[in-house]
Amino acid sequence: MNLHNLTPAKGSTKNRKRIARGHGSGGGGTATRGHKGAKSRSGYSRKIGFEGGQMPLQRRVPKFGFKNINRVEYKGINLDIIQALIERKKVKEITPEVLQDNGLVSRNELVKILGRGELKTKINVSAHKFSATAKAAIEEQGGNCTEI
Repeated sequence: MNLHNLTPAKGSTKNRKRIARGHGSGGGGTATRGHKGAKSRSGYSRKIGFEGGQMPLQRRVPKFGFKNINRVEYKGINLDIIQALIERKKVKEITPEVLQDNGLVSRNELVKILGRGELKTKINVSAHKFSATAKAAIEEQGGNCTEI
């Protein structure tokens, strides 16, 4: 056996049926598309959500609610996560860059420090926002809260 005489197993490959190549080919005439109608035409593509003329779902369901274009989205970081970070990585202060380096926030996210858990260490924290309970807990341990 050599490379030049390798062939697929018998019956494992089939020739593609060449449609629209005349009546003698068996796929001429309508080229397996049936008679008339949108699907028989060239260039036809069904619109996304098309339901055969029935009113599509996205038009049947009513609009609802309100989207505030001025909303500011913050990534919440709790005190227990900060405490775990201090114990694990021995960080001296918490900034958005430190949180980013440790995979807790992504590059352009705004950070808000939240009050879940407890803080056992004095630490300076700088973030975009603080909850009242988080600020109280950090200052109780002797740390600083700096809003960026």
